[in-house]
Amino acid sequence: ARPLRMLIHLVAVLFGGCALHAPAGLGPGVARPAAVAAHAVSGAASRAARVRMADDHDILLRVARGEEAERTPVWLMRQAGRYMKAFRAISTKYPFRQRSETPDLAVELSLQPWQAFGMDGVIMFSDILTPLPGLGIEFDIVGGKGPIIPDPIRSLEDIRTRCTPLDDPQSSHPFIEEILRSLRRETEGKCTLLGFVGAPWTLAAYSIEGSATKNCEHTKKMMYTAPEVLEALLEHITTGIIEYASYQVRSGAQVLQLFDSWGQHLSPDQFSRFAKPYAERVIVELKARHPETPLIYFAHGSGGYLERQVDISADMLSLDWRVDMASARRTLGADMPVAGNIDPLVLFASEEDIRASVRDCIDAAGPKGHILNLGHGILQGTPEENVAAFVDEAKRYVRVPA
Repeated sequence: ARPLRMLIHLVAVLFGGCALHAPAGLGPGVARPAAVAAHAVSGAASRAARVRMADDHDILLRVARGEEAERTPVWLMRQAGRYMKAFRAISTKYPFRQRSETPDLAVELSLQPWQAFGMDGVIMFSDILTPLPGLGIEFDIVGGKGPIIPDPIRSLEDIRTRCTPLDDPQSSHPFIEEILRSLRRETEGKCTLLGFVGAPWTLAAYSIEGSATKNCEHTKKMMYTAPEVLEALLEHITTGIIEYASYQVRSGAQVLQLFDSWGQHLSPDQFSRFAKPYAERVIVELKARHPETPLIYFAHGSGGYLERQVDISADMLSLDWRVDMASARRTLGADMPVAGNIDPLVLFASEEDIRASVRDCIDAAGPKGHILNLGHGILQGTPEENVAAFVDEAKRYVRVPA
């Protein structure tokens, strides 16, 4: 990496660029966004960028595996979303489950941000709740309300009589295979394909609450008054999620992210009892089945128990925006790769501030083992040109060695 940085510095000096910025390469077949076209370098620097485009198509996969790379790869959680005009043109016509379970629609939505902005990864358009019907728990996503589980799980009797094993996801979720295989064909040799699943704690809490909730009241009461019910549900979901995640890898996903989106509801001890061991079982089993597939674990709101994630078996930890990146690096140790962790609301700031935030995050994360991302999902209303600037800066910036 050091000789490449020296070459970039020399090109920048000779052709009037900045010594801290590498030419932006968006990957073969991906058009440069108009909003950042003015930042393109010219002459020999542009030729250097085209050479690098062919070399960094798998940069996200390599860094997720713990390998060194010439720059920091970038993608955004919830990058396929309503902030994009092209996405809204489809989302206003079709309800969520139709969009996410119809392969042609899901593939188009998954590819939109990559085609527009050139992230280093495409993540399948889906939802963490998608496997629940295969587990005997029906759900829908209602506009303006979010996910709804009309008949929540509240007792051992519910688990015994209503929950079903998800032992054949290819039969219960055939569209997932078609979506991922199509996406793999579209992205092969151009960028990394990510799949994802919800972690057992988050899926169990959703299944008990029935909808998004401020205090996770039903689930936390169950922790104290009937922990055996919660643990039985966690066991059921863990077994199914292992099969569902493995199915995604067999269908073409190159990296998997495990989302504990409701991690903010847990104290450190609750995390250690009700979330970590079940997420760890998923990770360990998947690594045994698919040792070449990197696994990223993201626990939202986990700054209060970050030190309890040091020994988790994931290949990378994704950090939320409330955690100081440099402090997290010290807590987790230099050998634990990390992702994140810019505040999604930074994307409403000026272009100058967005680019500065990208550079600051890359610098704080250190010289290796970092994938740039937001510290949570991109927000509706985010200006598309700001996403373009975010991705462009990540691809240009080369951290100066300390």
